Amino acid sequence: MRDDPDCIDLDLSGLKCPLPVLRTRKALRGLPAGQTLMVTCTDPLAMIDIPNLVREEGARLEAAERRGDRLCFRITASAKPPHS
Repeated sequence: MRDDPDCIDLDLSGLKCPLPVLRTRKALRGLPAGQTLMVTCTDPLAMIDIPNLVREEGARLEAAERRGDRLCFRITASAKPPHS
């Protein structure tokens, strides 16, 4: 799932709701447009929460997959998030 060498990794394994979403939001808001963020977490609710967050932030969810007990999300930051 990772083919961009400039992709930023955010490992949120072991964190429970709402921390994965809050930390993903903070990371996304700090990225320039077009930057890719790879989020890995273990909280099963993240499969619902992170795609919703990505939509709210105006970013693009490139991929979401399960790897054993880990959930992996590839997200591309938007030019201008709706919160600005």
